[in-house]
Amino acid sequence: MRRNHCFHGWLLAVLVFNLAGGGFAQNPSSAAQVTILRAARLLDIEGGKIVTPGEVLIQGERIVEAGAAVRHLAGAETIDLGDSTLMPGMIDAHVHLFLHPGAEDLQTVEESVPQRTILATLAARDDLMAGFTAERDMGTEGAGSADTAVRDAINQGLIVGPRLRISGNAVDILGGHEDANRFNPAQHVLSNATYANSAADLVQVIRQQYKEGADFTKVYETGPDSIQDGHFSTPYQYSEAELAAAVQEAARAGKRVAVHATGEPGALYAAQAGVESVDHAYQLSDETMRLMREKRIFAVPTFTIAEYFADHAASPEAAAREHAMLDFHAQEFRKQLAAGVPMAVGSDVGPFPHGTQARELVLMVKYGMTPLAALQADLLNGARLLGWQNLIGELKPGYFADVIAVNGDPLKDIGAVEKVKFVMKSGVVYKK
Repeated sequence: MRRNHCFHGWLLAVLVFNLAGGGFAQNPSSAAQVTILRAARLLDIEGGKIVTPGEVLIQGERIVEAGAAVRHLAGAETIDLGDSTLMPGMIDAHVHLFLHPGAEDLQTVEESVPQRTILATLAARDDLMAGFTAERDMGTEGAGSADTAVRDAINQGLIVGPRLRISGNAVDILGGHEDANRFNPAQHVLSNATYANSAADLVQVIRQQYKEGADFTKVYETGPDSIQDGHFSTPYQYSEAELAAAVQEAARAGKRVAVHATGEPGALYAAQAGVESVDHAYQLSDETMRLMREKRIFAVPTFTIAEYFADHAASPEAAAREHAMLDFHAQEFRKQLAAGVPMAVGSDVGPFPHGTQARELVLMVKYGMTPLAALQADLLNGARLLGWQNLIGELKPGYFADVIAVNGDPLKDIGAVEKVKFVMKSGVVYKK
């Protein structure tokens, strides 16, 4: 009992800490406040170049000017960030705020939804402090629509975190990728996703999700994965017709569908149905790549989670399997780049520590992209994927003042994105 009382006290303390802003610098003043950010460099992501020096003029929550020099208005607060690079806040298009390192299937069983929601607020704060000012939460993994409350609390200024697109619980078939397949059936352990076993089920589940506040729908389309002698295989879960029904229902409500799809034929069915993104994308056929290129469907590689699983496997045999999977993924990724498949950046953070996911950009460069291409995938494509193009992802007049500063030049060393020294979201300073 003492341990439980201590734990509940700890949960209350961290919630109060986060509700109070976590001790990070915030600015409660009106939208009229004028701020000038100054640094040695500024990333012009659309132009693909570094501007020297760099300045950004901000009024309230919006950018007014950005470039080598901006107007210095009377009364403006100037923040000099020295030898660093000003750049747009990063975007992670695949996160799990409701997960943390450890056995994923056990934490969803042992931890209550209220407990997991409190931990999710801390995860959101950690991601923001790492420079991620916008994210797409790809399923609460058994916590239902609790991410609606997290998103809304961030939007209302009650807690700190990135601006969010949320899916609620992901959707899966009976016995599918996220079902509780390895537990004693007599215990009736719940799935980490919401069941939908037909097109009609998909429509019904999607309508319920949107009623509860979801911004989009996340569907598990493949799994489990295996690789034998370099041959990758993964069963599909929904037919093209079933996925098309989901896409059509989402479109009716002005929303979109993203899929977990590691390989064929599930990835092809998803592309034919017209989803917004194919997440993980370990294996894509020539036809799938052609459709994704023509329809502008984004692949979201999630290398960081694959690397983490390989480096933290439970046994040497499991490590060998995970490394073989990662090597295969990297090889296929190069083919996808050559085929012109649009890329966005998503790390699958959650099973590995929140706030460390800038590693994803480093790995995308390691496996074939240039630093500029990886940053454009993150900022330009990420903004489009989240439906916030012309609002985030660039330092331009009228855009939200989501600005970070990193040590070094990320076009020369992509590792600079792992060294964030300053974070601003909507004109409010959270890290300095």
